[in-house]
Amino acid sequence: MQEYISLLLHDTIALITILNPIAAASIMVSLIDTPTPATIRPIAFKATLTVVVASLITLFTGEMIFKLFGINVLSLKVIGGVILMMIAINMAYGQAAKSRRTPEEKNEAQEKDDVSIVPLGIPILFGPGVIATIIVLNNNLISKYSMEISYSIITLSILISSFLVYLTLRYASIINRALGITGMKILTRIMGLIVGAIAAQFLVSGIKGLWATL
Repeated sequence: MQEYISLLLHDTIALITILNPIAAASIMVSLIDTPTPATIRPIAFKATLTVVVASLITLFTGEMIFKLFGINVLSLKVIGGVILMMIAINMAYGQAAKSRRTPEEKNEAQEKDDVSIVPLGIPILFGPGVIATIIVLNNNLISKYSMEISYSIITLSILISSFLVYLTLRYASIINRALGITGMKILTRIMGLIVGAIAAQFLVSGIKGLWATL
């Protein structure tokens, strides 16, 4: 039981770090004309629901879709590691918020009243890094445990991390005021180091596996 709790904690930390709700909360506040509790609450809920649905779809169908295109998990580990490393570098330089949306997405968000699904839910919170992380974490567990245990642990990790995302978005204004710009950047840099460590693990594991198949 303790081993499963440790795995759940590891995967939850990995997901919440890559989702980076602190940066998303800062962006959300900047996208809303009047960021009051009444306006933030529904946006936070819908953005979180988007993350949950997209994450569960990825968990249960992602690997199957990649196999359909002839992409094995080892290759996905390598490219996932590269994507995460790029995210980590941006986070380490305090540029996570900037790296997750294009100018087109920013303009679209300013023109829309509801920013909860696009661009907040996708791609600011749920992006390529989250897709790769969910599939790789699930594959790592399946290689050691039963499929039921693997899916259960990853599903719980998704639900817990999504709940933490909701809380962060829900109280975004308070968090922004409490941390300030300096505090947000410091926290983002620390999270960037964690993402970088996860990326390095993905890269080493993927390259090692591909090398063994040569």
